[in-house]
Amino acid sequence: MDIPRPSAAKQRRNRQIVYAAAGIALVALVTMGLSKLKPAAPSVERSTVWIDSVKRGPMLRQVRGLGTLVPEDIRWIPAVTEGRVDRILVLPGTAVKAETVLLELSNPQLQQEALDASWKLKAAEADYKNFEVQLASQVLAQKSEAAKSQSEYSQAKMQADTDSELQKLGVISQNSLKVSDEKARELAIRNQIEHQRLANSGQVLEAQLQAKQAEVEQFRALSRLKQTQLDGLRVRAGTTGVLQEQTLKVGQWVTPGTTLAKVVQPERLKAELKIAETQAKDIQLKQPASIDTHNGVISGHVMRIDPSVQNGTVTVDVALDGALPQGARPDLSVDGTIDLERITDILYVGRPAFGQEKSTVGIFKLDPDGRTAVRAQVKLGRSSVNTVEILQGLKEGDQVVLSDMSRWDSYDRVRLD
Repeated sequence: MDIPRPSAAKQRRNRQIVYAAAGIALVALVTMGLSKLKPAAPSVERSTVWIDSVKRGPMLRQVRGLGTLVPEDIRWIPAVTEGRVDRILVLPGTAVKAETVLLELSNPQLQQEALDASWKLKAAEADYKNFEVQLASQVLAQKSEAAKSQSEYSQAKMQADTDSELQKLGVISQNSLKVSDEKARELAIRNQIEHQRLANSGQVLEAQLQAKQAEVEQFRALSRLKQTQLDGLRVRAGTTGVLQEQTLKVGQWVTPGTTLAKVVQPERLKAELKIAETQAKDIQLKQPASIDTHNGVISGHVMRIDPSVQNGTVTVDVALDGALPQGARPDLSVDGTIDLERITDILYVGRPAFGQEKSTVGIFKLDPDGRTAVRAQVKLGRSSVNTVEILQGLKEGDQVVLSDMSRWDSYDRVRLD
């Protein structure tokens, strides 16, 4: 019997359906495969990155800071009184001695006050001399009274003794003897009183003289003060050195306490370094240091550490032990390095451009072929100026990229061309 055959159009439609389903399945498989593929590693020029090898051995821990050379001995010269600048005799940079006059001020009122104080002192001294003569006269008069009283008592005593002898002989009566004795006792008491008055008057007169002397000393101190202020109008260096600073102008009026000049000793300098507060915690006194003046390196040691933090830095003073190179002068910019400690045997590498000490950072480590680098988590330890200790994540001989790789933070692998 006859079997019906499908038409050619129906067969063609079935084949299209099969092909479409196969194409869809293929696209799905390709999409799934591509989704599981890792992104291609970006290319980095080898010449643009800094590559270093992990080493084992001794490491010198150091900290570095910028600073300036400053004088150890600075003499700030203040104004002792107000006045107007009349003359400027010495300019900054000039070598001076203690008696060198730097500038001259004027103050007519002070000159008048000094003259008045001088005349008042002379008047007080003259008054003291006059008072001293008066007191001396009073003392002499009191001595005269005491001597007179002593003489009268002596005569009365002798008369009483004579009358006593006469009364025994019966020449005079008993009443006459009593009168002589009473008079002698009276004059004895008077003589004692006069001598006590002489002693007391001496003490009183001495106290009055001292009070007058104190008044004279008061006028003398005032006169001396005014004279010192008057002499201060001629401003002197006060020490041997170099005039470093003097910013006044002729005609300028200055008040007491105003800084007139600054004299330094340029041969005695120290370095004043600014160290980041995060690196200053291990700095100790007497630690060795080296100061680069850009014209030579000077050895030194830490002599002072500022207890406070200003603008994120700690000021550290370094005493210079070596000779100053030519051109070293105050306010010269320098670079300073302080040695913290010498570690004998640790694993270390060059300090990366990112990451602080005692932290964990991602560092690209080169594969053995040297063509690619893979990100590795590295635990850092103690750090120095140019090196850092490796605690975990790397081993001796590994090569790592120390440059800033923040552009490739989204990649765990890069290719070095």
